[in-house]
Amino acid sequence: MAGLIRREDIDAVRERADLREIVEQYVTLRGAGVGSWKGLCPFHDERTPSFHIRPHIGTYHCFGCGESGDVFAFVMGMEHTGFTETVERLAAKVGVELRYEDGGSGPSRQEISRRQRLLDAHKIADEFFQHQLGSPEAQTGREFLTGRGFGRQEASDFGVGYAPKGWDNLLGHLRTKGFRDEELKHTGLFSEGSRGIYDRFRGRLIWPIRDITGATVGFGGRRLYEDDKGPKYLNSPETQIYKKSQVLYGIEHAKRQVAKKKELVVVEGYTDVMACHAAGIDTAVATCGTAFGEGHVKIARRLLSDDGGGGEVIFTFDGDDAGQAAALKAFEEDQQFLARTFIAVGPEGMDPCDVRQHRGDQAVRELIDSRRPLFEFAIRAGMKRYDLSTVEGRVGALRYAAPVVAGIKDPALRPAYTRELAGWLGMDMAEVQSAVQSAGRRGSAPARGSERGAEPRPRHAAGPEQSAPPSEAEGRGYPQPDPRDPAVAMERQALEVILQHPTRLTAEQWEEIFAVRLTAPAHAAVHAGVISAAASATDPRNWVAAVSDEVPQPLRSLVGALAVAQLPARTEEDVERYCQSILNRLVELKITHQKANLLGRLQRMDPRESPEEHQRLNRELMELEQRRRALRGDD
Repeated sequence: MAGLIRREDIDAVRERADLREIVEQYVTLRGAGVGSWKGLCPFHDERTPSFHIRPHIGTYHCFGCGESGDVFAFVMGMEHTGFTETVERLAAKVGVELRYEDGGSGPSRQEISRRQRLLDAHKIADEFFQHQLGSPEAQTGREFLTGRGFGRQEASDFGVGYAPKGWDNLLGHLRTKGFRDEELKHTGLFSEGSRGIYDRFRGRLIWPIRDITGATVGFGGRRLYEDDKGPKYLNSPETQIYKKSQVLYGIEHAKRQVAKKKELVVVEGYTDVMACHAAGIDTAVATCGTAFGEGHVKIARRLLSDDGGGGEVIFTFDGDDAGQAAALKAFEEDQQFLARTFIAVGPEGMDPCDVRQHRGDQAVRELIDSRRPLFEFAIRAGMKRYDLSTVEGRVGALRYAAPVVAGIKDPALRPAYTRELAGWLGMDMAEVQSAVQSAGRRGSAPARGSERGAEPRPRHAAGPEQSAPPSEAEGRGYPQPDPRDPAVAMERQALEVILQHPTRLTAEQWEEIFAVRLTAPAHAAVHAGVISAAASATDPRNWVAAVSDEVPQPLRSLVGALAVAQLPARTEEDVERYCQSILNRLVELKITHQKANLLGRLQRMDPRESPEEHQRLNRELMELEQRRRALRGDD
């Protein structure tokens, strides 16, 4: 089992990763001053760019929504990957070999290389299948798509392709790309016989299965010809890169909308996903030939930020016995969600693709809108197993249903469904209520609030570029600094310089920074974080992350805002002059505080009692004034 990645290796990855290059895969950036870039925020909808990055210190911040962080936080936010996976992916990209604590180990260089070869083979196969869809032989496949209401655009959007008939079309293609048969055996793209390997997918319509980052990891093939004796749908077998319990078809298309809308629609097949997206339900995904299970729950929870924030998971199943069984299987996983779970059953048992084909896009949207709570469906479906015309049947149904009602996460709904259950059973309300309460005490229904998702990220808007709601720091001991106070405004400017240009500071200036006292509580806390981080800082691209780690959670967004705030400078020379000017003013502020303390002591002192001390304090006062004048350049 892998241990924790060593801190110095994490820092090395952060140093080598190009934040601008990575951000530009998602955001169009334009210059916003020396060393600064801005664009439309990928984390919330906006018309005016408020998302800023400073690549030389590896930090981004949005002055609209408050999102901020380093390259790891950005990739995690966009790809919904975990921290370790994100570091490992970026390490492989930038060429850092990771080491792990406690004797643990991550993927070896050989394993990384093997995985990359598998991904490369799937990428080439994906392109091959898509190209073949335009061939004369693929006419049957194109007609299949057209017959289900999909045109060229929908096929292109989802990368639908065609595997030509024959035994070695894909095999020969991959061989020409430098792949050896021994490598290809592990891709899942080929079967093996007495004469060697041959194409697994032949004469089939092909859907690429992609992971959450968009990398193709497997395929699903639909039978087209009567002489094909294989299954109706043939999927890739599990490989090093494809685990069907950890993949949701269509996730690469749906992930951003799922995160934005806090809604995940789970359908049963590839064409159902395509139909939903074509109809405007852009949060639809499907499992790949397996029931919705624990691995899928983890993906869903990460996308939904499933921490009790009101997300919805909507399952669509056919109305037949198999569909009902799948719905009940999904209900078994319901207790792992804090999000509310629903089920939508199509009219006359039709799936979303059939609904769109026969009744249009609006009918698909109405299908999703008609959802009802999954626990209600589970209760009603389970009660069908009991003969409610008998006392024994009603008691059995109550024993089945009481724990389900007791497990409803919304406490306001439990009494309402207790009454509904009494009506469905035709039993006395008090008896049903007693059974539900008893089931709750026995713990038959796990408490929904006991499971935590990811901590909500703090959101601050602390930049001058755009007004925003009060900071979350308010009410937690860090009131919003008042920009109208000249001293507070200067403190902010100094922190901006310290965070953005730490290498411009001399050793003497760092000593002054350590000794200065800031008045605004939020600024003082960030200043303390600067002092702590300076003890172990190595590379400028790790500097802001190090400071952020040292400040209280509510102030991390403020650190991000300070780190990307635009400085009033157009050239490198302007930046140097501005930084030195602000740092001198910071030292001047410290001198002003020191002078005020000395003056106070002098005013309280009787020079006749301590003439030598009085003279010494006056000399210190004169020296401080001379130093202040020198900083200002006064004669």
